[in-house]
Amino acid sequence: MANPGTPTLDQLRIFLTIVDTGSFAGAARALGRAVSVIGYGVANLEAQLGVILFDREGTRKPQLTVAGRALLAEARAIAQGVDGLRAKVKGLLDGLEAEVDLAVDVMVPPERLAAVLRGFASAFPTVQLRLHVEALGAVSAMVQARTATIGVSGPLAAEMPEIEGKVAGATLLVPVAAPDHPLGRMTEILPGAGRDYIQLVLSDRSGTTAGRDFGVVSPKTWRLADLGAKHALLREGIGWGNMPLPMIEGDLAAGTLTRLAMPDHPGGAYRFTAIWRRDTPPGPAAQWLLDQFVALGVPDAEACNTPDV
Repeated sequence: MANPGTPTLDQLRIFLTIVDTGSFAGAARALGRAVSVIGYGVANLEAQLGVILFDREGTRKPQLTVAGRALLAEARAIAQGVDGLRAKVKGLLDGLEAEVDLAVDVMVPPERLAAVLRGFASAFPTVQLRLHVEALGAVSAMVQARTATIGVSGPLAAEMPEIEGKVAGATLLVPVAAPDHPLGRMTEILPGAGRDYIQLVLSDRSGTTAGRDFGVVSPKTWRLADLGAKHALLREGIGWGNMPLPMIEGDLAAGTLTRLAMPDHPGGAYRFTAIWRRDTPPGPAAQWLLDQFVALGVPDAEACNTPDV
């Protein structure tokens, strides 16, 4: 049995345009060609593949044969793949990045992150994205080390001279515990009471904050590198700790966590900075991401009008 030949992209486009317009004449108008040229292109495609794609007998509208229906999806995939290739090359020629590495502080509200990335996927369909979610100094460390192109960091980014940044909002951190935790059962929490119980503390996977503590009150600490794990342990009543308010509003409403009125540890604002290296200015796609985080963070100034945590 003879092997099928290799069709050209032009032949496949003619085939798909006939299907989409419903006729050879419609395809000719759409492609700006003579009907005879369209017919010749289909005949050559059928000769290359060794199958009949359209049933031309007994109907004014060409109908796909069984073979034509079977090959339609593959033909579309090839045409779309070539379109994607051309779009990516055009983006590269225009200065658009092939990919962007984005590092984001784990405290960034998930809804905000999702909204930005949904818009990014629509605005830059040819740009691949690598997302890293880290805590504390790890975000700025990744940008400093060029592991990430850009980042949305906590306040530690300001300590790195190689890093440039813009204010990108804040989130409110509040102390919480489970309702059956001793602190959660107290009607009045006295100053220093938090020192008597395990405090769950988010730790940094990088060495940027080695030997430094942020918002730590109790000498009894459990340190976790994952905010989701900290959330789960808080709900289990294992300890108390600070959490971003947007992440635990549902728990407060449902009563699975209680906000602690600690006079000496009320929580505070955790401020974000959109960052990049001074010697590596962001490209168009990376700049779009930075601008979105900055713009969405503007209302936070009023919502987080509290001292920094």
